[in-house]
Amino acid sequence: MELPIDHFRLLGVSPSANAEEVLRAFQLRLDRPPKQGFTYEVLAQRSELLRLSADLLSNPTQRQSYELALLEGSSGLDLSSNREVAGLLLLWESNASLQAFKLAKKALQPPQAPALGSGRESDLTLVAALSCRDASIDEQARRRYASGAELLQEGIQLLQRMGKLVEERKTLESDLENLLPYRILDLLSRDKEDEKSHQEGIRLLEDFVNKRGGLEGKKNSEKIGGLNQNDFELFFLQIRKFLSAKEQSKLYINWYRRGSEDAGFLAAFALIASGFSYRDPELLQEARKYLRNININGFDAMPLIGCLDLLLGDVKQAEARFRSSSDDKLKDWLNNYPGEALGALCDYCRNWLKKDVLVGFRDVETQNVNLDDWFANKEVQEYVEQLETKGALGIAKAGFSFLSSLGPEQQIETNSSNIREAKADLPIPGGSLDEIYKEKSLNARLKSQEAFLKSDLVKMVIKKYYLAFETIQKLDFKSFILKRPIYTSFAAFIGLFVIGTSLGILTQRKPSQNNNLNIISKPEALKSENIKTKVNNSSKISNNKETLDTNKIIPLKSSSPSDKEIQSLIESWLKGKANILSGLESKTLISVARPSLFNRVIDQRKKDSLLGQRQIIDARITSINIVQRADKRIAADVELNYQDKRISSSGEILSETVIPSLKVKYILGKNKNIWQVVDYISSN
Repeated sequence: MELPIDHFRLLGVSPSANAEEVLRAFQLRLDRPPKQGFTYEVLAQRSELLRLSADLLSNPTQRQSYELALLEGSSGLDLSSNREVAGLLLLWESNASLQAFKLAKKALQPPQAPALGSGRESDLTLVAALSCRDASIDEQARRRYASGAELLQEGIQLLQRMGKLVEERKTLESDLENLLPYRILDLLSRDKEDEKSHQEGIRLLEDFVNKRGGLEGKKNSEKIGGLNQNDFELFFLQIRKFLSAKEQSKLYINWYRRGSEDAGFLAAFALIASGFSYRDPELLQEARKYLRNININGFDAMPLIGCLDLLLGDVKQAEARFRSSSDDKLKDWLNNYPGEALGALCDYCRNWLKKDVLVGFRDVETQNVNLDDWFANKEVQEYVEQLETKGALGIAKAGFSFLSSLGPEQQIETNSSNIREAKADLPIPGGSLDEIYKEKSLNARLKSQEAFLKSDLVKMVIKKYYLAFETIQKLDFKSFILKRPIYTSFAAFIGLFVIGTSLGILTQRKPSQNNNLNIISKPEALKSENIKTKVNNSSKISNNKETLDTNKIIPLKSSSPSDKEIQSLIESWLKGKANILSGLESKTLISVARPSLFNRVIDQRKKDSLLGQRQIIDARITSINIVQRADKRIAADVELNYQDKRISSSGEILSETVIPSLKVKYILGKNKNIWQVVDYISSN
C-alpha cells in the first residue's frame, strides 16, 4: 500500500524541524497512543513506523537524500502488507481522515478483505469508523453538509455489513440525524441549475416534517433532526426562500392532509402567491377552501377571503366579508376610511399581498404589487367574466375600472362556529387624504391607528412562519404604515339609482414626505419607555453626511464588488450601528445588514434606553484583507481602531473602552442581488 503522506506529516513535525525536535515529537507520540480499542499488534507496528520516520529525519545524510526526492516529485510511503493498518492509523492521526476512511473501506472489501474475526479486520473496521466521523466533521466545517452526510451513510453501511462496533455505528447514526436540517439547507440553497440536488433537498424536507408530525411537531420532534420546535421554526424560515410558490404549496397540501393545521394556512398563502404572480385566478379559488377550513383558535378568515373576492371581481361580496369580520377595529377602520369603500378594500388587499402573502418564495417578487396589472390580464378577465353569471362583478377590458352595475348581492357563507374572536393585525393601509381632512383629524387618526396596531397578528401561524414578521422586526416595530405607498382614491361610481351615467375616474396622488406617519406599533413599549430623543444641529449634520456617503453604494448590487466597495459597505454598517446606539437614526443600516443583525442593534438600543443610557462608538478601519470570494459569499479580515463610551442620561461616562487594533472577520452575503453584512467574528 502506498500511503499518501510523507515522513514529516506522519511524525507530526515541520519540515524545518531539527533533529532534537524530531526526537522530542517521536517520544511524545510514543507516550500517547490512541486508546479507542486497537489491538496490541497494530499499536506495536505504529510505534515501529514512527521510529523509522524519526531515525530517517534525525540522520542528516538520509534526510538530505529524502528531501531531495521530495523536491523531485516523490510522494507517499510504500508500506508492506503487515504494516498497512498501522499506516492507516497514523494517516488518521495526521488529520487526513478522508484518505484514511477511503483506504480502510477499500481494504475491507474483497479480494484483500481480512479473515473474519481476525485482529486485522477489527482494527481496520475501527479505523474506518473513526476516520469516517472525523472526515464528516471536516466537511461540515467547510459547510459541505450534504457531503458530510454521504460519508456518514457510507460508514454506517460499512459497519452494518461488518457486523461490528455497534456503539460507534449508533454514534454515526446520531450524527447523521442531527445533520439533517443542515443537509436540507445545503441542497436547497445550491444553484438553480443543480436540479437533482434541489429535488433531493425537497424529498428530505418532506420526510423530515412527516417524521416530526407536521409543522407543529406533534411527535417527539426534539429527537428528529436535533431541533426543538423553536429551532425548527427558525430553520424553516431560512429554507422557504429557496423554494418556489408551487413547490411550497405542494408540500403544505401534503402536510395538511396528514393533519397539520399550520400547513393548511401556509398552503392557502402559497396558492395565492402563485396565483397572483402567475395570473392564475383558479389557484385563488383553491386557496379559498383552505382558508375556510382553518381551525386555529383566534383566527378570523373573513378579511382574507374578502381579499380573494376582490381579486376575483366581486366587490359587494368582498365588502360584506370585511363587515362580517369578528374584528370590530377593522370594521371601524373601514367605516372611517376617507373615501369609497372600494378604495379601502384595494388598499388593504394590496398591503396584505405585499407584506404577508408574496414573501418567502424563490420565484415571487414583492417590490411591485399592482392590482391594475392583475385586472388587465387577459386570463384574469376571462375567468372573472365566467363568474359574472353567478353574480360576480364585471371588470372593464381596459384595466382596473370597476362598474357600479353590480350583480345581485350574494349571501355570505357564514358559520358562527367558524367566526372566531380574533383581531387581524394585518397591515391596514391609510390612503391619499384631502389636506383639509388631514389638518382636522390627524391626531384622531393617529390614535385610531395606534389602537388598531395593538391587535394581534394571526399569532399561531404568521408569527411562526412568515418572513413578513421578520420584516416587521427589522423595521424596529415601527408602524405598518411607515413609508406609505401610493394609494388609489376612486372619485365616483355609476349608480343604478343615480340619474345619468359617468365613468369612475381613477386618480392617484403622490404623497409628500410630510404626509408619512411614523407610528410605533408597540404602544406598550412606549408606555414603559416614554423616551424622546433630542438631536442637536451637529448630530443632524453627521447623519446627513452618512446619507451622502452611503448613497453612492447602498444598496450594493455589484456582481463582483471591489475591495473599496466592500470596505464602504462595512463602514456603512459601522456608522449605522454607531448612530442607532447613540440614540440617532440610520437610514442605511437596514440596507447593509441582514435582519438578525439589524434586530440585534435595535434590541441593544432599547435596553440602553430603558436604562437611560446611550453608547458613543468610534470605529475606523485601518486595514482590510479579502480572504474569500464566492458568488454569494465574501469574507474579509478587518482591523479597526475602536473606541466606545457608555454615557448616562446626565452625561456621566459610565464605562470606556479603547482597542487600538481590533481584528474582526466580516462575512458578506448576497440576497436578491444585494450584498449585506450577515455575520462578524471578533478575534480579540
